[in-house]
Amino acid sequence: MRPRASPAADTYPAAVRPSAELTVAAIVDLTGAQLARQELRERRIRNIAALDEAGAADICFIDQPAHRNELTASHAGACFVLPGLVSSAPPGLAALVTDAPYRAFATVARALFAETPRPSSLFEGGGRATDAQVHATARIEAGVAIDPLAVIGPRAEIGAGTVIGAGAAIGPDVRIGRQCAVGPGVTILHALIGDRVTIHSGVRIGEAGFGFPSDADQHLEIPQTRRVIIQDGVEIGANSTIDRGCIRDTVTGEGTAIGSLVRIGHDVSLGRHCLVAPQAGLEGGVTAGDFVIIGGQVCIAAGVTIGEGAVIAGQNRVKADVAGRGGGKSAANKSAATKSAATKSAAVKSNEDRP
Repeated sequence: MRPRASPAADTYPAAVRPSAELTVAAIVDLTGAQLARQELRERRIRNIAALDEAGAADICFIDQPAHRNELTASHAGACFVLPGLVSSAPPGLAALVTDAPYRAFATVARALFAETPRPSSLFEGGGRATDAQVHATARIEAGVAIDPLAVIGPRAEIGAGTVIGAGAAIGPDVRIGRQCAVGPGVTILHALIGDRVTIHSGVRIGEAGFGFPSDADQHLEIPQTRRVIIQDGVEIGANSTIDRGCIRDTVTGEGTAIGSLVRIGHDVSLGRHCLVAPQAGLEGGVTAGDFVIIGGQVCIAAGVTIGEGAVIAGQNRVKADVAGRGGGKSAANKSAATKSAATKSAAVKSNEDRP
C-alpha cells in the first residue's frame, strides 16, 4: 500500500495551520498510549485528519469497531486505536493502543494546534486600530490588541495580552482580565471577567434577564440589578447569551465550557469545570455544582439545583432537582466562590498590586 501524502497547507485555504509537529515517540510520551510497532517511533506527525482522509504525516483515531474496515484501508501515519482493533491496522500505520482513543487524539491535537482555541485579531496585528473607540477613562494594560470598530466604554479595564475583536462593545465599568480573547461582535455589559477567558463571536454578556411578574392586568418588568461574573479559564461559544443577575450575580465557575447558542438566565450559578452543550437553556436561578455536564437542547426550569458531577442527556426538560454523582445535591454552588473572590480574579490588577 502506497502512503498518501499529507495535503499541503495551501490545499485548504483559510484552514487553521498547525504550530508544531511531533514524533510518534513524543506522542507516546504525551498520551501514554502503547505503540504496536517500535520501528515507527521516529515518524513525524504534522496534522490531524479523519480516518478515511489522513495522509502519511497525519494522525487520526478510531473508537468504534464498526469502522474497522476504514482502519484497514487508512493511509494515516498514526492512529489511536482500541486494543481490540490493533489487528486491523495496516502494516505501515503506527497504531497507538489506548482505551480512550478520542481523548488521546484531542491531547495531540492541542499540542499540534496550541494557538487555535482562542480568537485572535482579524488583522493579525497588535495595538489599537485607528477606528476603534476607547473612552478616555478606560484603562488598557500593555499588549492589548483592539481591532477596528471596537468600542470600549468609560472606566472599563482590559488586562495585558487580551484581544478585543472587530466591532465588539465593552460597556462602562466592565473588567476583563489578562490573556483573554473577545471575538468579533461581542457585547459585554455589567460584567467582571477573569483571566484566560475565551468569548467567541456574537456572544452577549450582561443583558437584562427575563423577569416579568404578572397579574390579570399586566406584566410588570422587574429591574435586573446585578452583574455577570465569569471566572478564569472559561470558554463561551458563538452567539450564546449570559444574562446579568436580578437579586444575585450570575456566575460561571472556573474552567467551564459553554457551547454555541446557549442561553444562561439571570441569577444562574454554574460550578467549576462544567460542560454545557449547544442550544441548552438554563432558566433564572438554576444552580449547578462542579463538573456537571448538560447535553444539547436541554432545558432546565427556574430554580432547579443540579448536584455535583451530574450528567443530563440531550433534549431533556428538567423540572426538579437532580442528585449529584455521589448521591447528594449541591445546595449552593460552592465553587462559584464569594463575590469578593470572583471580583479579585476578574479585575485588572491595580498599579499597587503589580510586582
